[in-house]
Amino acid sequence: MSDPWKFTLSEPDLIQSDSDAVEACIRSQWLSMGPKTQEFEAQFAEMTGAKHAIAVSNGTAALHLALAAVGVGQSSDDEVIQPTINFVAAANMTCALGADPVFADCLSLVDPTINPQEIRTKITKNTKAVVVMHFGGYACRMDEIRAICDEHNLPLIEDACHAPCQTYSGKLDGYLGTIGEIGCFSFFSNKNMTTAEGGMVTTDDDEHAEKIRKMRSHGMTTLSWDRHFGRPSTYDVIMHGFNYRIDDLRSSLGLSQLSRLLENNEKRRMRAEDYADAVSDLATNEIQFIFGDRPKDGTGHVAGVIVPTAKRDIARLKLAELRIQTSLHYPPIHLFSAFSEFSSVELPIAEEFSKSMITLPMHANLPAGAPAEIVQSLQSVLKAA
Repeated sequence: MSDPWKFTLSEPDLIQSDSDAVEACIRSQWLSMGPKTQEFEAQFAEMTGAKHAIAVSNGTAALHLALAAVGVGQSSDDEVIQPTINFVAAANMTCALGADPVFADCLSLVDPTINPQEIRTKITKNTKAVVVMHFGGYACRMDEIRAICDEHNLPLIEDACHAPCQTYSGKLDGYLGTIGEIGCFSFFSNKNMTTAEGGMVTTDDDEHAEKIRKMRSHGMTTLSWDRHFGRPSTYDVIMHGFNYRIDDLRSSLGLSQLSRLLENNEKRRMRAEDYADAVSDLATNEIQFIFGDRPKDGTGHVAGVIVPTAKRDIARLKLAELRIQTSLHYPPIHLFSAFSEFSSVELPIAEEFSKSMITLPMHANLPAGAPAEIVQSLQSVLKAA
């Protein structure tokens, strides 16, 4: 069956060495969480500069463990300030812990990261934590946000699922995911590196790390890998926890993918710059490239454009007819039916963003000429709309 798309929205970068790594794990006959996971964690910690890296089953598990580790849900009136422009995972995990998500607006249509002043104005006596998300792999205003959290003694959790191994260029030093108390990463199949499903939690806090490791595996004091070598032969359960373990099959794939992450991030940055250049060359103001003023300052996880709201949906249909796959990142969470009780305040920039944004194809193997062709096609369908 032929591929229906000329340009796919995303695709994983999978090569022979990835298959070899997984096959080697199978031959080892140790498939559950064990030595390859420990190696994966160590390499990820080294690359990001984090003191602790803890591999988990997916990015949602990472967020759940991070929120629980900082004490969210210990009181019935706990609140967690977070962006409404995000995947729903952080909000779902906030509710799963019995806390209320407090949604914040974004900075602008071309910078959909959380507005620091929105955080400041939404802090109450019930605020337990702040979650930020580095949209598309482009940093939030972490200097301002870190200062606000420090001023109010609030733990800061970074949803860095779009931003593995991306440095921060503000006054604060470090990689995204290491500036807050806890960082969360996803290795889903559309991410910059993949383990199919999988995730990572990073932290420099020893107590958070120990708690997260225990909660990852039912609050148990030892793991199967430890007991396999007789260290020791039994275990205790010292807290309530979950089964959020990753397995060595996926960790083996993760190690192979991690070896190419910096190279693939750079390929994405180059395509992001190509998109920004193609949009700036147009003799129209109908298209704006998100983060077009700094296309190489992120991981290029998402290539997004803003177009006239009235033409957005027809443009997507026409691009599909041209075999160009598109998507939307993201519908505002506060407008989902499941979150209607938390959506009493309008968030106008996010709502406008959701009506005018189109996600265009972006991945490490996107051909160099593709962004210009895609942008030209978009301009043509908008002109005809």
